[in-house]
Amino acid sequence: MAKPIYWADSYVDKLCSAKDAIAKIHPGQRIFISSSCGEPQHLVKELSRLSPRFTDLEIVRLLSLESTPITLIANRSHSQQFNIRSFYLGSAKPKIISKNARFITPINLSQVPKLFKTRRLPLNAALIQVSPPDDFGWMSLGISVDISKAAAESADMVIAQVNPRMPRVLGQSFIHVNDVDHIVEHEEELLTIQEMPEFESANTIARHISRVIDDGSTLQTSLGATTQATLLCLAEKNDLGIHTQYLTDGIMRLISMGAVTNRAKGFNDGKLVASSAVGSTNFYEFLDDNPAIEFHPSDYVNDPRIISRHNAMVSMNTAMAIDLTGQVSADALPYNNFTGVNGMLDFIRGTAMSPNGKSILMLTATADHGKISRIVPFLEQSAVVVPRGDVQYVATEYGIVNLFGKSIQERAMALISIAHPNFRDHLFAMAKELDFLDNSRKLKESIRGVYPLKLEEVVKIDETPITLRPAKPVDERRIQEYYYTMNRRDVISRFFHEKTSFVHDQIGGTVEIDYINDLTIVAVVGEVGFGKIIGVGEYLRNPVVNMAEIAFSVSQNWQGKGIAKLLQTKLAEAARLNGIKGLIAYTSPQNRGMIRLFNTLPYEVNSEYEEDMLILSCLFSAPKEKVPH
Repeated sequence: MAKPIYWADSYVDKLCSAKDAIAKIHPGQRIFISSSCGEPQHLVKELSRLSPRFTDLEIVRLLSLESTPITLIANRSHSQQFNIRSFYLGSAKPKIISKNARFITPINLSQVPKLFKTRRLPLNAALIQVSPPDDFGWMSLGISVDISKAAAESADMVIAQVNPRMPRVLGQSFIHVNDVDHIVEHEEELLTIQEMPEFESANTIARHISRVIDDGSTLQTSLGATTQATLLCLAEKNDLGIHTQYLTDGIMRLISMGAVTNRAKGFNDGKLVASSAVGSTNFYEFLDDNPAIEFHPSDYVNDPRIISRHNAMVSMNTAMAIDLTGQVSADALPYNNFTGVNGMLDFIRGTAMSPNGKSILMLTATADHGKISRIVPFLEQSAVVVPRGDVQYVATEYGIVNLFGKSIQERAMALISIAHPNFRDHLFAMAKELDFLDNSRKLKESIRGVYPLKLEEVVKIDETPITLRPAKPVDERRIQEYYYTMNRRDVISRFFHEKTSFVHDQIGGTVEIDYINDLTIVAVVGEVGFGKIIGVGEYLRNPVVNMAEIAFSVSQNWQGKGIAKLLQTKLAEAARLNGIKGLIAYTSPQNRGMIRLFNTLPYEVNSEYEEDMLILSCLFSAPKEKVPH
C-alpha cells in the first residue's frame, strides 16, 4: 500500500510554469476554462501564445469577456486552432460572437454539471483559478464556482493557477491540492466589470418592480443595468435574502444598507448563497472569508427544487423581447453583459413553486434608440427561452403586468399597455390580425396614454394593504366583476338609473383612458394581477370649460372607511397636475354622502340645482380660507 503524500509536498511537486503546464495539452482535446471574472488569465494567455501548436481544440466555457485572447483567436478567419462551445452568448450580440452562434449550447445551467460528471461531454483538461491553499491543502475556486467545480472534478487533467488575489469564498467551493495535476503560481488582478451606466428607463422599471417585492423576500438577480437599478430601489426593504447565480456590487450595497439580512429565507437562513461573482476589486475583498456568504455549484444554486424551498422567492431577469402571447427571447442586450438560455428558466420554475414566489422579467420597451419595439406581435427570428406558460410578471418603463393565468386576449392587451406608445397602434392592429383580440374592439386615442406611476399609493385600512392606482387595460374584467357585485342602490347612485349589464361597450371608457383627459383610479386589495377592485373613482375632462366631472363608487363591505375620500383626493391631485381648472360632480340632493365627500376638498365649493340634480363644483385656484384658531 503506497504511503500517502503530504499535501504540501504534493504542492511543490506539481509546481511548474504556465508554458510547461499548457504543453501537456494535445491537439483535438476539449478544454474547460473557468468562467467570467474567474478566468485564469495567465494560463489563457499562454494557451493563446502557444495556439500555433494546436489544431481543433474545443474550448468549453460558461461565459467570457469578449476581449480575451481565446475569443479573438477563435474569430480569426478560418481559424483551425479553437472552436468555442459556450453556454452563454456574449453581450450586445457583436459580430465576432455571432460568427460562433453554431457553437452555443442551449442548456439550463442546473444541468451543465451533470453533462460533465456523466462524461456525456468529457473534458480532457480544465484550466481553473484558485486561492492559495489553507493549512489543510484546500484551495477556493473563489468567484467562479458555478460549473467550474464540476469541470475540475470531471476533467482528465486539472491545471490550477494559484492567485493570491482570488478571495477565499466559503461554501462548497473548494478543491484540494491532491486533486489537481499541475499548479502555476501567478499573481494578477482579477477581471472586473465596470459599473452599469444609469438609464432613466431602468430606474423607472425599478420603481415599478419595487412595488411588488415584499419585505422578507428572497431574491435572484440576473446581470444587467435594469437589475442594478432595481437593487438600488430596494434599499428601503427589510430582511431581504439572496439566493442567486451571480453576486454583484449592487447586492453588496444592499447588504451594507441593512436591507439584506437573510434572516427570513426559510432555507439556508443567515446565509447569502450564490455560485459566481462579477464586480469590482472592493467587492471581491468583501467576499474574502466572509462567513455570511457561501458559494455552491450551479447544480445546487440553480436547482428548481432548492430554489422553491425559499420563502417568497423573487426572480428578476432581463429579457430581449416578448411577443403578445408571452413567449420570451433572452439573447444578449447592451449592458446586459451576458445571457442566453442560462439559468433563467431554472429560477423562473423554482420561483413558481416557492410560497408566494414571483418571477419578474424586465425589458426596456424599445431598442436601437427607440426605433424597434421589444414587445412584438409574434417571435419569429429569436429563440424562445421562456415559454409563455412560465411567464408571470413583465415590466417595462411603462408599467408592470402579471400574465399568469391570463388568456391570450388578456395578455395581448396587457403587453400593449406597457409597450412604447409609438408602437401600440401597430401592435393593436397586428393582435387583431392574428386573432389575439376580438374584432369588435376599436382603436382609440387613449391607447397611447402613459401610465402615471406617481399616482400609485398603498395605504392600510383595518390592517389590509389597499393599492390606489390608475386603471389599466387589464383591469376591464375585474371592473366588470366589481360593478356586477354592486347592490341596486349603489348602482342607481353611481349611474342615476337601474343598470344590470356592464358589457365592454358600456364600461370601456373606464379602462380605455389617456390618464390626462380621462382617468380612472381603482382601489385594489390582493396580489398584483389578481387583486379585487373594491372602489372606482373616475374623472372626464370637459374641454369646453376645462373642468373634470368626477364620480365614485365603493363596495358595500368597504363603505364608511374613507376609501371614497382617498379616491377623490387622488383624482383632484391628478386633475390639477394635468392642467385642469377644477372638479364638478352631478348628484342627487338626497345623496348626503356624496355632498359631504365633495365638501371635504380643500377648495371653495359652489352648489347649484338643475331640475332634480345638484351640481357641485370647485376651482383649484380658490382654496378654502383657513379658519383662525
